[in-house]
Amino acid sequence: MIQDILTGIPLGIFLCFMIGPVFFILLETAAVKGIRAALVFDLGVVIADIVFICIAYFSSYRLINSIKDEPALFIFGGLIMATYGVISFIKLKKASTSEKVDPEVELIKKNYGSLFIKGFLLNFINVGVLGFWLLIIITFGPQLDLQTSRLLVFFGSVIGTYILVDLAKMFLAKRLKSKMTPKNILKIKKITSILLVLFGLIIMSQGFFPSDQKFVKGVINKIEHQK
Repeated sequence: MIQDILTGIPLGIFLCFMIGPVFFILLETAAVKGIRAALVFDLGVVIADIVFICIAYFSSYRLINSIKDEPALFIFGGLIMATYGVISFIKLKKASTSEKVDPEVELIKKNYGSLFIKGFLLNFINVGVLGFWLLIIITFGPQLDLQTSRLLVFFGSVIGTYILVDLAKMFLAKRLKSKMTPKNILKIKKITSILLVLFGLIIMSQGFFPSDQKFVKGVINKIEHQK
């Protein structure tokens, strides 16, 4: 059991520093809205990961094989992310020019339900995350003898480490709050919106250029070889 926990810790640390939209939005949320808001957002991300882990573990090879060459999934997911970024940017533009809305109140307001959904969807619409968890199961499953109890300990260690390291990132980001003037908050949120658009376009490109879907396809090939 101890060995399974120690095996999962490095992977949890690695996950925390994978550069993607979740990485930037988590830091932004902690700096602008505080630790509690960032935790709610992070919980949404973690739940999406758990759903993907369950799908990767319980789904049949036929189901996974049916989605591996489906570019529409990448295009759809990337389009949602890019659209969300564009809409957020436009709203921020309007908020910065509106005289009726107090920009400080508008930009830092907390809606925990929306934050949770935002974290969940930003992670869930990225099909590559499913491929990543499939690869992890294929790589580490045999080492754990594919025993459900050992897999639960392993993935519990991964997720637990992920949350703990994310907490450290949140506290570091929170220290910047003294510099979070309405003007700076607006700039950070605009930059985050632009990054969402860019990441969305990158995901969409995997649908328009199927040969670039090497990651997911490599995972599927490994599954097929293990039949």
